[in-house]
Amino acid sequence: MADGERSREGFVREITDPDEDYSRWYQDTVTKADLADYGPVKGSMVLKPYGYAIWEAIQAGLDRRFRETGHRNAYFPLLIPESLLTKESEHVQGFAPEVAWVTQGGQEALSERLAIRPTSEAIIMTMYARWVESYRDLPLLINQWCNVLRWEKVTRPFLRGAEFLWQEGHTAHATGDEAQEETMRMLDVYEEFLCTDLAIPSVKGRKTESEKFPGAVATYSVEAMMGDNRALQTGTSHYFGTRFAEAFGIRYLNRDGELKLASTTSWGMSFRVIGALIMVHGDERGLVLPPRVAPTEVVIVPIASGETAQDVIAEARRLASELSGAHRVHLDDRAEFTPGWKYNEWEMRGVPLRIEIGPRDLKEKKAVLVRRDDRTKAAVSLDGIGPAVAAALSDIQANLLRKASASLAERTFRVKHRSEMNAVLTERRGFVRGGWCGEASCEREVKEATGGTIRNLPLDQHDVSICVACGKKATAEAVWGRAY
Repeated sequence: MADGERSREGFVREITDPDEDYSRWYQDTVTKADLADYGPVKGSMVLKPYGYAIWEAIQAGLDRRFRETGHRNAYFPLLIPESLLTKESEHVQGFAPEVAWVTQGGQEALSERLAIRPTSEAIIMTMYARWVESYRDLPLLINQWCNVLRWEKVTRPFLRGAEFLWQEGHTAHATGDEAQEETMRMLDVYEEFLCTDLAIPSVKGRKTESEKFPGAVATYSVEAMMGDNRALQTGTSHYFGTRFAEAFGIRYLNRDGELKLASTTSWGMSFRVIGALIMVHGDERGLVLPPRVAPTEVVIVPIASGETAQDVIAEARRLASELSGAHRVHLDDRAEFTPGWKYNEWEMRGVPLRIEIGPRDLKEKKAVLVRRDDRTKAAVSLDGIGPAVAAALSDIQANLLRKASASLAERTFRVKHRSEMNAVLTERRGFVRGGWCGEASCEREVKEATGGTIRNLPLDQHDVSICVACGKKATAEAVWGRAY
């Protein structure tokens, strides 16, 4: 088999072109790239090994950051008695339409309904009330990795499903200032993680009253832009003040012996960010994964046939052994598939870097590096392949962030008039930044007319004078967009 097998013949045809049908392209990418499959219950999903490996990399990146900020992992029960869930009225009202209930155990009807956790504030705050007695017990900084269940009517893999994986942090503090500081710290952690590990830029800001978490004093979010110009909320951080502490009885004796209410927070990020990875970086060939979270960073494809086949395979194995100490490497030496077929498969699965080596390369003591992000090729010496691979992966990570940041900037529009905003939102062209009067009725009217919502009130506020929606005096700058 000649080195000419590197041609693009046999281009991936299993995936719908995103320009033709973006939704179908997304579904195709999830299944054809072997990330997940549909479960037997509506809204359920089976995470296949390749998809779960991405989630494991995300977990590792977040968990390291949580530990660095002083948090510890724990685990709390899946089932929550109804009497606990209803202690904070606004909280239970917000989740009531999505809660699934267990009413029977074995052959016996239960005396009290048990909620399958839609989120864990109720059970965790109940335990915190037992554990916190003195100021010496604070701050209490705990994170949980788990699944939750919300009975969604419209589902889509990773983005919105009945059951999903996530982490949820819950903390208790002596003062409101400390809790607010924690809320903002974890928002910063999410933004930095998205940028550094997933190469996804985001807009950081505060949610409006109508969009905040049920029971929160304030909710903050990081909002990312997808490839079809829709917004995706990728992480949230909530400041509860003393609301949950009062409802669940989280009190402590301060240094003066006075009984005080603790201030609490919660914050979470789910495997929805895998959906963000697909849509921010993917293309017509399927996945494009940042090296930091790619299950396989480097795939080696030998082009072997005839008399030199064994020599080529032997060198490919040597390369795999050499590189595997520093990178996640896979050698694809399957004899039943052509190199061209393998190229397409690994491109579809988003592997950042491919190494091709054939008889001519072996003779010249070179290999060919092929990047997934821009599809460029470069011949490198086998003697210096380690540094070349490391440099290529580093540049791929940086390039994906550069491209995504440029795309976000290009699709963010600062407008002053309603007609401009309507044109952007109805055509789904991206984010609108403009003044907002602060009235929920104005926010609601825009949503009804265009489908656009206020994603958040960005922390990097610009001076605004009038509300772009109604023309009244503005109280803040808002970011509007049509969202998943």
